[in-house]
Amino acid sequence: MDLSDILTHLGEERSQYFNAISPPIIQTSNFAFKDTASFRAAFLDERGHHLYSRGNNPTTEILRKKIAALEKAEDSLVFGSGVAAMACAVMSNVQAGDHIICVENPYSWTHKLVSKLLLKFGVDHTFVSGTDNQEIADAIRPETRVMILESPNSITFKIQDLKFCGEICRAHGITSIIDNTFASPLYQNPHTWGIDIVMHTISKYLNGHSDVVAGVITGTQKMMDKIFASEFMTLGPILSPHDAAMVLRGLRTLPLRMERVHRSGLAVAQYLEAHAKVTQVIHPLLPSFDQHDLALQQMSGAGGVFSFLLKAQTIEDVNAFVDRLERFTLAVSWGGHESLVIPFSIFYNIEGRENPAYPFNLIRLYVGLEDPDYLIQDLENAFTAL
Repeated sequence: MDLSDILTHLGEERSQYFNAISPPIIQTSNFAFKDTASFRAAFLDERGHHLYSRGNNPTTEILRKKIAALEKAEDSLVFGSGVAAMACAVMSNVQAGDHIICVENPYSWTHKLVSKLLLKFGVDHTFVSGTDNQEIADAIRPETRVMILESPNSITFKIQDLKFCGEICRAHGITSIIDNTFASPLYQNPHTWGIDIVMHTISKYLNGHSDVVAGVITGTQKMMDKIFASEFMTLGPILSPHDAAMVLRGLRTLPLRMERVHRSGLAVAQYLEAHAKVTQVIHPLLPSFDQHDLALQQMSGAGGVFSFLLKAQTIEDVNAFVDRLERFTLAVSWGGHESLVIPFSIFYNIEGRENPAYPFNLIRLYVGLEDPDYLIQDLENAFTAL
């Protein structure tokens, strides 16, 4: 299906709502029925009917159709957060005694899900680097049921060979799940490589305005039905119709925004790579990236997120550099109009916590919709703090 058709028309039955260009926000908890037969039919198939907004709502249904099509999937489920989407996808495919393979240093709440929450219920795990196919193969046990990928990782940008992972999971009856938030559906479609479930934090690129927290998973109709009937309906991690409408608004400009942040991010990364006060720039589409060839095979773009190592001797040097920045906002997340910065120095020497697995001079940038020269000038000014 054409991208423009997906973003502009798919799922939007305008004749049903006064031919309004924008879909209405159906802000209701429940739905009425004209007779007992239709009421019974909705109870028997809540996925295919509008019975109660915890299960299916007309506004969120339009969003589900669009994101599924973007990921070249049969169907999707939308959630109130990305961690809810990942948790339900994993939990629906494991039980006590099972084993999970997960890439090391995933998103922190995915790490907690695997290493703490599921461990309490008898689900074991093995963390792997994800960059070595043999290591992945060696980690598989007879009781392995799920493999969690994050490609690229949103800090180190390590990449997994998706074709290999898809094939080996199919061969062993393992459900493969990937966090595809970094690349967006425009720059990477893991289902085409054989991955079973694709997850996104909608809060990032899909919404694109830093005003909604949401998540999504895509996959086959059978898999989405399975998750809907168990974890989704039991735990109730729903997305509100209002937030779904805001995401629909954001999707309209997704191709424009992604092209802008991709080009600007690469320009800023190239500037930093040539700077004398930078040790290394970690960006999947730079030729210096150690998995550059694999990145080009699997991705057609990289968005605006990358990391770099500042040539700094102390934590204080890193903090001084970051505090000098005026056009990058100190904040988590990414995907909105605004450029952001996270220095890993702030996570060091916190009482009661271990220091992170990343060097203190690692800095992650998100390059937003601002002019890249405007941002480069800000970085150049900040370098004077060193």
